[in-house]
Amino acid sequence: MRDTPVISIVDDDESSRIGTASLVRSLGFVAHAFSSARSFLHSEQLTETSCLISDVQMPNMSGIQLHDVLHARGYKMPIIFVTAYPDNNVRTQAFGRGAVCFLNKPFDGDRLSRCIEAALKNDGGDSD
Repeated sequence: MRDTPVISIVDDDESSRIGTASLVRSLGFVAHAFSSARSFLHSEQLTETSCLISDVQMPNMSGIQLHDVLHARGYKMPIIFVTAYPDNNVRTQAFGRGAVCFLNKPFDGDRLSRCIEAALKNDGGDSD
C-alpha cells in the first residue's frame, strides 16, 4: 500500500489539467492526469486513486457521468468537481451524488488543498 495519497485529475483542457496536477504535486500528493473520463476508467490508477478531481463539462462523458459509472462499478472514491461553466443544476447534481467540493475555475491552491484534505478525511467539503 502506498503511503502518499494518489490524486487523479480528469480534465479535457490541457492547461488546466497540467496546472492542477502540478498544484497537487506541490501539496505533496502523487498526481496522475487524464484527458478524458474513458482514459481514467481504463487506467491502472483507477484502483489506486484516493481522490478524484474531475472537470464537469467534457466531451463524450461528463464528470457527472464519470461519477455514475464509477459508482455503478463499485468505486466509492471521493470526488472534487471543477468547472469553468458554473451551473446551479449541475452543482445540485454533483452534491446530490456526494461531491466533496464543487469549484469554479480558476480556483486557488488553498481552496483545492482544503477540498483534498476534506476528501481524504471524508468529512464534507466546500463550493464556490
